[in-house]
Amino acid sequence: MAGITKIMGVPFNNISMTEALGITLIALNERKKTVIYTPNPEMVMAAQKDREFMTVLNSGDLLIPDGIGIVKASKFYPNPIKERVAGYDLVQALFSKIKTTVNTVYFLGGAEGVADTARQKMQRKHRGLSITGSHHGYFKDGSPEEKEVIDEINRLNPEILLVGLGFPRQEKWIYNHKDELNSIIIIGVGGSFDVMSGKVKRAPDFYINHGLEWFYRLITQPTRAKRMLVLPVFMIRAIGDRFGAKIEFNGGKVSIKKSAKKKNKKRKEK
Repeated sequence: MAGITKIMGVPFNNISMTEALGITLIALNERKKTVIYTPNPEMVMAAQKDREFMTVLNSGDLLIPDGIGIVKASKFYPNPIKERVAGYDLVQALFSKIKTTVNTVYFLGGAEGVADTARQKMQRKHRGLSITGSHHGYFKDGSPEEKEVIDEINRLNPEILLVGLGFPRQEKWIYNHKDELNSIIIIGVGGSFDVMSGKVKRAPDFYINHGLEWFYRLITQPTRAKRMLVLPVFMIRAIGDRFGAKIEFNGGKVSIKKSAKKKNKKRKEK
């Protein structure tokens, strides 16, 4: 494994898809509880303002770069990330490997009925795959329904739990409940159930292979335009972070300050 590349405080495992799959399968076979997060630029930016979210991301056992923006930004850092490892693709590869084994899966998240439709379609796509249960993500944290969900997951005892509650909720939920869940591999999968169910169409291979999946989403889901604006801001801030500068955008104004880590380094040198 090629170590860690830290971008704006978020530590990414610098690994290929093949390596990520291998690590996951080893953890599964050794029954070693492993939490996998899949940060993209939007999540990294959110963590800058949400200390709890930053702490949660740093607690993950495996953080894979789910976004070409992460890979591009890493080129300005030592140990640049070798390739994008999309969470959706990792899950599909995992399904292909475990479909002939006794390992089972549970889907948690999405709107009413989406996870169940995704379950049915994935079992048809990966013949032999055992998805023992599913539940929508529209329950309140700390509610009796949440406890029922956790009890059901533990009763069914799936080795793999996919949590698609949207960030940062899914990561915080995993962090808060991982110790009471029996599952071995727990992965935050964002909107993957929407794609698995067919509710949302994934970008064609051309866009994915050329790092343009974000552009396909923009032209097919124009309501995401505002969210997409975070991408150039992320890139600028990541470059600033690499060279010890904290770049802020406020009301059209740009401010550049020395980052705390740069200041601390200078103090130590003195």
